[in-house]
Amino acid sequence: MGRVAEQGRPDRSRHKASAGRESAGRRSERKPPSQRGDRPPRESASRGKRAPAGDRPGLARRENEPPVPEGVDSRSLHASVRAELRGLPKELAEIVAAHLVVAGRLVDEDPELAYAHAEAARRRAARLPIVREAAAETAYAAGRYEVALSEFRALRRMTGSQDYLPVMADCERALGRPHNALKLAREADGVGLDPALRIEMIIVEAGARRDLGQDEEARRLLERAVAAVRPGRVAPLPVARLRYAYADALLHAGQDAEARELFAAAAELDQDQETDAQLRVDELDGLLIDYDEEDETGPLGEPPQGSQR
Repeated sequence: MGRVAEQGRPDRSRHKASAGRESAGRRSERKPPSQRGDRPPRESASRGKRAPAGDRPGLARRENEPPVPEGVDSRSLHASVRAELRGLPKELAEIVAAHLVVAGRLVDEDPELAYAHAEAARRRAARLPIVREAAAETAYAAGRYEVALSEFRALRRMTGSQDYLPVMADCERALGRPHNALKLAREADGVGLDPALRIEMIIVEAGARRDLGQDEEARRLLERAVAAVRPGRVAPLPVARLRYAYADALLHAGQDAEARELFAAAAELDQDQETDAQLRVDELDGLLIDYDEEDETGPLGEPPQGSQR
């Protein structure tokens, strides 16, 4: 999950209620001068005293907010993330940082809980791009595509970056709006995405074409991209994903031999097995045999029929 998640994945790199709003609510409850009399209001006896930490805006935890586990060290956050948080009051920054740390750790194993932590951070610091990025990416991981799309749109406005276009298009496709995804793909053509993000956009665009029943056009897009890309000039994983997408399109068209070749080419680049390309190769080679996992042994402890020792 971007910079935030790097602390949660040491060996991998991927990817708020404001104080002003609360004070505005208090102002709206005050009586107009005509109902207060002519005398000026007396100074509060507690004026100048610091409110308890739990009473200050942004510090108290809401009932629906997940608690931060003990021992969370915000120093594990990426340096650029900590730099963004320095604009917050110290105590508030510590709370936001702790939620971001936990969100980054949980995004793969429990994306819903990761999103709850990211939302707790967003409630306190919605003006910080890194916080909106955490909310966007955890919402995406949790399948909350409408929320993710809204957050990615906000990020694009806040940062001026076009790098969010591929994932925004993917959200549109997940929401059943392939035409919107294609519109974003056309927009991306003129903004000069870097090669890895361009590959992601092509994959999404081809998927949207397939959603619309335009399978031949989807294969054409992928075939052209596979032929044009040079693995040495782009990171291995995006190229592996591109080959995988083309292989899947070929398999869908009944071209099993060609699909098997592309799945194998994807698996060769996918050293960390981010995709299941090797599994798809094994399936096409007939090496995988399904059996009831609840009955792993046959009579007298023998393996079930058809299994391999």
